[in-house]
Amino acid sequence: MSFVRAAVFALVCLAFVPAQAGELDAYFSTNNQNATMTVDHSAWDKLLATYVAASPDRINRFAYGRVSAADKKVLKAYLAALQGVKVTALKADEQRAFWINLYNALTIDVVLDHYPVKTIKDISLGGGFFSSGPWKKALVKVEGKALSLDNVEHDILRKVWTDPRVHYAANCASISCPNLMAKAFTGANLDEMLTQGAKDYVNHPRGARVSGGKVTLSRIYSWYRSDFGSSDAEVLRHVAKYASATLKKQLADIDTIAGYDYDWSLNEVK
Repeated sequence: MSFVRAAVFALVCLAFVPAQAGELDAYFSTNNQNATMTVDHSAWDKLLATYVAASPDRINRFAYGRVSAADKKVLKAYLAALQGVKVTALKADEQRAFWINLYNALTIDVVLDHYPVKTIKDISLGGGFFSSGPWKKALVKVEGKALSLDNVEHDILRKVWTDPRVHYAANCASISCPNLMAKAFTGANLDEMLTQGAKDYVNHPRGARVSGGKVTLSRIYSWYRSDFGSSDAEVLRHVAKYASATLKKQLADIDTIAGYDYDWSLNEVK
């Protein structure tokens, strides 16, 4: 590689170096509660309605193999449009819906670009010497900030709002991930959809299951333990908050978590 080509390559890489985590939550915590502007998520809403399928086992799956070339372009155009939004000028709920939709749409776009794959973990985009998977590479820019999937989830969604329900909304394209909803989040439906996502996940075996007086939870509750509680008992109280009457009764006398599991298989329609 010539010196000039190397220099150009370096500049391109620098242009998409993810922003420092500490600056993102501070920057994107700005909002305008008097704002009336909303973000158009209709393209994403239509794609979800077309390709998300509710399976008999209550796991929503995405028909990656059926997405038309035209709809792949629609998805990329939607992602481009989101990158032109001044997010800090929106109301807080409108902002959070924006980030959830961006995360989920970008995840689907990444999988489609590499499909077929057995798991999203097989998609290695780099982003660091010791990184694997697609999460650490900067893929989009919002208000001049180069962002990776990890930036969106961990440095913005989790830090700005500190609401554990975000874990039931951000979908990682895997079987054990909470359901990818069949419609887009909006500022208006945000709270309802976050709570519904929590109920759907907690009351499914991949979220929580009790056998022989012992409870096994999704590894989400281990990986992000501090978001749900500082002890097993606190995490279980969070789970019980969204549990059905039957599950709540099963959890009543349990104060320790027996184990965790997770299935990284792609959430695809077979």
